[in-house]
Amino acid sequence: MGARARPLAPGLLGAAAAVGLALAVHMLVPTLPAMTVAVMLGLLAANLPGAAVWTAGAGRPGLDFAGKHLMRAGIVVLGLKVSLADVLGLGWVALLLIAGVVAAAFAGTYGISRLFRLPPTVSLLVATGFAICGASAIGAMAAVRRIRHVDTVLPVALVTLCGTLAIGVLPLLIQPLGLGPKVFGAWAGASVHDVGQVVATAQTAGASALAIGVVVKLARVILLAPIVAVAGIHHRMGAGADGSRPPIIPLFILGFVALAALRTTGWLSPEALDAAAVLQDILLGMALFGLGSAVRVRQLLHTGSRALLAALASWLLIAVLGLAAARLMFNQG
Repeated sequence: MGARARPLAPGLLGAAAAVGLALAVHMLVPTLPAMTVAVMLGLLAANLPGAAVWTAGAGRPGLDFAGKHLMRAGIVVLGLKVSLADVLGLGWVALLLIAGVVAAAFAGTYGISRLFRLPPTVSLLVATGFAICGASAIGAMAAVRRIRHVDTVLPVALVTLCGTLAIGVLPLLIQPLGLGPKVFGAWAGASVHDVGQVVATAQTAGASALAIGVVVKLARVILLAPIVAVAGIHHRMGAGADGSRPPIIPLFILGFVALAALRTTGWLSPEALDAAAVLQDILLGMALFGLGSAVRVRQLLHTGSRALLAALASWLLIAVLGLAAARLMFNQG
């Protein structure tokens, strides 16, 4: 092992072990997405006395590397989940509704976050994560806007918390709201943050709900590239006092688009796609464990009460927007 890689080894090995445990927990309790478990394990590691010494010391270099670089690699592989043919199969009305939900959720969440006096960078990351695809979107936006790694920790914690809340709350509303499986699946896909959380939520209403939920969610994921590109252009226009010009679109986002295009061709076998899904879980799981391990609960409770209220208000906004869009998609008033 090279001298540069040696300091990373303890943190990376610990993150890999945590992902293995998270995947095992998911197999035993399918309603718990592995990525959510990975963040929770990171939180535990950061706040249990013995483990906290390790996450703040020997494990920190590798955990920070995972939170930044493995997150980007995981976003690239995420592209293999997106088939443009499946998304286009929803029809133009549904696609316009989904785009409208994303735009309104992004603007509304940013406005709510600023109303609760969250910093602009945190507000931007929270809006991106809630509107598009959770922690992956937060990592992408942080990269293009050159936001510090430490500033992504609170938004990731909030988006994970609210996505987990959706898994428990949304299925309880199926009967009171009189939702059919397809409408409920579309609601989950349009309003729940992370892909794994959408799966855990939608599957409670059956296979048809799960199928439509995943496709609607992937339509939101596709919007990651254009939204990050717009943010990159805006940042590039405002940068340059020191002569620096950040890239309009980071290479890992181009990689995401390229792999989405490859998936759309249909050239890849089911076995290759299954292997890619496992690789994505490992990469993103290690990244999320690394981010979770930087969260100190005492500090979060002290500084994050306004952020938590903003996140819950945003979660409610997106749930309402997503439900309205889902009803319109299937003409259920």
